[in-house]
Amino acid sequence: HVSSLNLVDKNCGLQIFNLGAGRGYSVLEVISGMKKASGRELAYKVVGRREGDVPVSYSDASKAEREMGWKALKDIEEMCADAWRWQVKNPQGYINKK
Repeated sequence: HVSSLNLVDKNCGLQIFNLGAGRGYSVLEVISGMKKASGRELAYKVVGRREGDVPVSYSDASKAEREMGWKALKDIEEMCADAWRWQVKNPQGYINKK
């Protein structure tokens, strides 16, 4: 966060940065990470690719690393554990507290 604010001070104009791990994770890797994080078995069924499904999708964060020194530090298991902890603490999701 601080790196992005420092970059704003140096530059004018709009810049776009992709943030991510720089590699894709398969659905099975995400399922495995969530099983480990939750300590639960997850029911799933392996089926063929649907029409229109993209074979691979990931972000190239090299610009963020080059210009801000930003690099993803967590792997899929850590990301799933963080997501699970948040869900446990917030079972209703985001609640509008008006």
